[in-house]
Amino acid sequence: MLSARLRAVVALLVIAASAPLCADGIVIDKVYDPYVTLLEQELEYRGLLQTDDNAALDGGELHRLGYGRTFAERWFAELYAIGQRWPEGTMQLEAFELEIKHQLTEQGEYAVDWGWLTELERSTEHNQWEWSNTLIVARDWGRWTGTANLSLIYEWGELIDSELESSFSAQMKYRRSAALEPGVELFKGQDTFALGPIIAGQLRLGQGNKLFWETGVIAGLDNVTPDWTYKLELEFEF
Repeated sequence: MLSARLRAVVALLVIAASAPLCADGIVIDKVYDPYVTLLEQELEYRGLLQTDDNAALDGGELHRLGYGRTFAERWFAELYAIGQRWPEGTMQLEAFELEIKHQLTEQGEYAVDWGWLTELERSTEHNQWEWSNTLIVARDWGRWTGTANLSLIYEWGELIDSELESSFSAQMKYRRSAALEPGVELFKGQDTFALGPIIAGQLRLGQGNKLFWETGVIAGLDNVTPDWTYKLELEFEF
């Protein structure tokens, strides 16, 4: 059993590292699961802090605040406000983003669970747009869960070249208990190659309310990715 789990972890990481993918910018972010809960509403916060020997990258922050809800069976939508801050600067509203997730299969119906995510983002400063479509796959091996996101991204608008890009992210997590799930995440893109540990869990707050949390430290594996990215995610579901 342990050997099978190790082979699954290695296979997931090898696929990620060998995929001929590219994506503009830093793609370290949330690794999405394919599941949608009926009648769910959600408040979400995500934050990233980057540190790097390169002063131009050191201390950058990215913050997302969103509200989402299920609007049909297996369909979930969320709207985000995205802010950014650099050292010695003030927080600025950079963009708005609409995301829609569709759970394609019932959990456990097949060997792999499937989902699809589409996101449309518009800059607040210029007429710049980004549209992405992400294939989500997840599979359980006993207490282990492996999840992968493969995204195609199209950018267009003022002051940028229209182009089609891609990115890949993967997570392997051990479900020790509902309150504590350690794991590891990998991210790959044109300006990103990074790997690091994460810890996640959930707290039940009564009457169907839950607080999901995740935090991690992601290390850059090349000369382009920031040396360290610290990530935090909080989701209050009600």
